Amino acid sequence: MIVLVINAGSSSIKYQLYRMPEGQVLARGIVERIGEPGPRLDHVRGERRHTAEVQAADHPQGLKVILDILVHPELGAIRDPSEIEAVGHRVVHGGEEFTGSVLVTDAVLRSIEKFADLAPLHNPPNLAGIRAARERLPRARQVACFDTAFHTTIPPVAHLYGLPYELYEKYRVRRYGFHGTSHRYVARRYAQLVGKDKYAVDLVTCHLGNGCSITAVRRGRSVDTSMGLTPLEGVVMGTRSGDFDPAILFYLAEKGYGLRDLHTMCNKRSGLLGISGKSNDMRNLSELAARGDARARLAIDIFCYRVRKYIGAYAAALGSLEAVVFTGGIGENAVEVRAGICAGLEVLGIRLDPERNRGMVRREGPIHADGSRVGVYVIPTDEEAAIARDTYELARAGEVS
Repeated sequence: MIVLVINAGSSSIKYQLYRMPEGQVLARGIVERIGEPGPRLDHVRGERRHTAEVQAADHPQGLKVILDILVHPELGAIRDPSEIEAVGHRVVHGGEEFTGSVLVTDAVLRSIEKFADLAPLHNPPNLAGIRAARERLPRARQVACFDTAFHTTIPPVAHLYGLPYELYEKYRVRRYGFHGTSHRYVARRYAQLVGKDKYAVDLVTCHLGNGCSITAVRRGRSVDTSMGLTPLEGVVMGTRSGDFDPAILFYLAEKGYGLRDLHTMCNKRSGLLGISGKSNDMRNLSELAARGDARARLAIDIFCYRVRKYIGAYAAALGSLEAVVFTGGIGENAVEVRAGICAGLEVLGIRLDPERNRGMVRREGPIHADGSRVGVYVIPTDEEAAIARDTYELARAGEVS
């Protein structure tokens, strides 16, 4: 089965084309600046890369660009769009309604639209991507894969806030969590690596990139996670503040800050960027810190400290911890950051092997020392592969039924 996986953002569509069930990537790429000046395609097939300016005033045009390049006689991977039998869509927010990936129906579309109130920056473009795919590929089965689905197993003691309960009853204000597809993928992959059943592992999984989230996994299921009603809560991130005293917002409002100013500050001008004053990119900050930039060093130290606190808290919440798993751009590549996070976690039985840690960049495997009571692993995430697998299985089940 040929499966297309797409991740539609507000002005972009990322895509990967798979042959399933083998999981072979036939082509991948992105259409950027949709609806903006100078839309651009970046397409990769095998060792060949193709970039070009394109016409993409909206998501349907962006998807047409993708389908056209996928059937290109030299750059494409299929002969005709009709060969695509299923399309898997990343959808950020599924609320409490979706506990797993689902075949798209009109009712599912209405629900995704309803949850746009909780994810206004993500669900509308996700929805636009689904509608464009339904229009361009009417015979293909469409599957929605939700970032929040893995976290629907979090119990009320962990997902409810200390706010009036009526806010949950009226508006479903609660912790939802995000990066669920990534956390699920690395938890399942860890179980494979150590030869365990997927429901027999107790982990803390750390998805660390420009956006960051930490998840407590008990018996293979999410029981707590650092992001909340929105992706703003949790550890310090690239441009997001993470946890802080909410009264700060009231204080700043009294100083004249408007609602939009505060929203932009917390989401776009805080985190690593806000602390360092220089960059939200951990690679840049590491270079600056090595040259003696004190605020870059402070930003890195705060980041490591906050992640370390969450690991310790989730170890206590789990009651039993067998491994910590790092993934995401920082988690997979930032050797010194991993070391900084694990420094001080000896109290949990974590001992890092410096040589293994240095050698584990863009690779998969353990970085703990021999004799460490708790394992530490690096597992590169592959959310697209997880979406492709869900899409294949649901589309195949639909065929059988």
